[in-house]
Amino acid sequence: MAQVSSWNDGSVGKAELASESLGEVVKLRLMRDVVRMYEANARQGTVKTKTRAEVQATTRKPFKQKGTGNARQGDFKSPLRRGGGVIFGPRPRDYSYTMPRKALRESLRSALLGKLRDDEVAVSASKSLASPSTKTAAKMVKDLGWDGSVAVVVPSENENVWLSFRNLPRVSVLRAGDLNAHHVLWHRNVLFMDDAWDVLMQRLAHRGRKAQEKGDKA
Repeated sequence: MAQVSSWNDGSVGKAELASESLGEVVKLRLMRDVVRMYEANARQGTVKTKTRAEVQATTRKPFKQKGTGNARQGDFKSPLRRGGGVIFGPRPRDYSYTMPRKALRESLRSALLGKLRDDEVAVSASKSLASPSTKTAAKMVKDLGWDGSVAVVVPSENENVWLSFRNLPRVSVLRAGDLNAHHVLWHRNVLFMDDAWDVLMQRLAHRGRKAQEKGDKA
């Protein structure tokens, strides 16, 4: 069990979260690899420059071959001239790649474990936001003593929570089923609404069919 801060109707207290599914080791190298994958997948890869074969220009020589004292040049498309082609410039490409699901889940466990150890996790109840209220959301963040970015995790779609937090700077509202290590590490603090933590722990406790069969045989 891990003890974290809690906010309920304007009062700050303490709450306990079941953290057995997170393990005991923060795997820094794995988190680095997973974050690089998420950031690579977000790259558009649409940057492009023209080679001398793609530049539209006259094919005549800039000046005659001999007698000028300049180095000889064939046409105005030369990369050495302004407006000419680009040598080894960027070309459209796909930067995305994938990693095993087990690695993605393990990186999320490590990211959450690190946040718990740094006291950067809190819980709250959405009943305080029965109607959209940015003022209440801002007070919640202030009372928790947070001055950095915040990831607000909800168990399912919650329009009141989203409308309350959407205008706050550096605050993101995410579903527990969509949360990944990049989301956790990108934000300084993580706030779990209602039973979002339990939903996430159920997701992380899934071992897969082969692992379950292996455990049953053992």
